Amino acid sequence: MDRQPVLIGDLVTLHPTVADDHAALFAVASDPMIWDQHPAHDRWQAPVFRAFFDGGLATGGMLTIRDAADGRVIGTTRFVPAGDDAVEIGWTFLARSHWRRGYNREVKRLMIDHALAGVSAVRFSAGADNHRSRRAIEALGATQLPDALVERDGQTVARVIYELRRG
Repeated sequence: MDRQPVLIGDLVTLHPTVADDHAALFAVASDPMIWDQHPAHDRWQAPVFRAFFDGGLATGGMLTIRDAADGRVIGTTRFVPAGDDAVEIGWTFLARSHWRRGYNREVKRLMIDHALAGVSAVRFSAGADNHRSRRAIEALGATQLPDALVERDGQTVARVIYELRRG
């Protein structure tokens, strides 16, 4: 599966993230309210975001999200390998100006459609207390799997895992 596609929707375009995207993505990520329910609630801070960004580039699956109307950077997301025939979609954040307006749903739909053409399952992971992300994942029709403890950015955190299967 190509984890660095260009995906185009009515509201958003997704392109492989490059090093030059850092400043625009940090401008979005520097809003502490984006991270208030997230286990990494300090990701709005420059050194913490730098580690997140560099880690994303290293995965080879990081995508920059732009508003299709004006080309402005509004967030990022990733495809991460999750087994032989699965991929995780996650590590997503969007500018609050684009919350509850269909942008996240379109990002996920574009990514799900792309992924399920090449793998049998798409997984999502959310912090146990990140109710905003969990509601968004559940709205996609994903099935909850057993909870897990995973290591993220050097910390062990409780995660709720969801899955969609090609059907």
